[in-house]
Amino acid sequence: MLDLIIIGGGPIGLTCGLAAQKAGLSFVILEKGTLVNSLYNYPATMTFFSTSEKLEIGGYPFATTHVKPNRADALEYYRRVALNNKLPLQLFEEVKSVDQKNDSYTVISSKGTYEAKNIVVATGFYDISVNLNIPGEDLPKVKHYYQDPHFYTLQKVVVVGASNSSVDVALETYRKGAEVTMVVRGSEISNRVKYWVRPDILNRIEEGSIKAYFNSNLKAIREQEVDIETPDGLITIPNDFVMAMTGYKPNFNFLQKMGIKLSEDGKYIPQYNPKTMETNLPGVYLAGVVCGGMDTHLWFIENSRVHAEMILNDIMSKRK
Repeated sequence: MLDLIIIGGGPIGLTCGLAAQKAGLSFVILEKGTLVNSLYNYPATMTFFSTSEKLEIGGYPFATTHVKPNRADALEYYRRVALNNKLPLQLFEEVKSVDQKNDSYTVISSKGTYEAKNIVVATGFYDISVNLNIPGEDLPKVKHYYQDPHFYTLQKVVVVGASNSSVDVALETYRKGAEVTMVVRGSEISNRVKYWVRPDILNRIEEGSIKAYFNSNLKAIREQEVDIETPDGLITIPNDFVMAMTGYKPNFNFLQKMGIKLSEDGKYIPQYNPKTMETNLPGVYLAGVVCGGMDTHLWFIENSRVHAEMILNDIMSKRK
């Protein structure tokens, strides 16, 4: 019987592991992919909005020569922290079910069965894309994830969205020779776009290097063209790839299957005590961005690192 099972091996799951280790608890971290799997799947060129000290976990300095660390910096840092502390990680081991049994929980994974008194769910939100639900979205040319701009050289690319990820894709593929068209539901590029990037995309749109349709929606996707609903009516343009950067969401089915209650306002925010992070299930806690439901912009590494301390304080208080 373990004291704690942490589901999710991202930065916040690792932070919880470090806190559990410091408290002397027996625990394991189960991660369905590689270490910090979501960060690994970020674009190869990705640069963080936060400075390195705001991404630090467990009090370990995040040293980098960059003002804003990039994906490679982050992978190196979190790997070193995890390995140097010998955290009990079980990678590529997906949790299939969590069942309550008296005052403990049984966790069945793709590789084994575990029992623990407490559970921390730190599963993030990057694994399930928010779909457009339009004809043709299932075509191979439609991508919800983006790795590298070189692939799109000399291609006609439609980018859906106006957030950080959308703008990065538009600018990077344009600079590798793609013909880029942005389809934006709102009237402007989001104000949340990184402050050093937003002027760049605005200038590229203004000069016509990148075409942008505002107050518009992608309506249909076909092998060689797409339909866009604009304020001036429906238009059809040639197209090779659609980058649907429409965001991601937590695995709500997994949370509900566990028995965690979600709000019914369309945001699906899990029920938890903001002082302890404990859910409606005794001994089951949430940590990190999974706490925000569909409001995935509410929590980041920098402001959810404190969840680990809150959770461990509550667990330890119950042991007295």
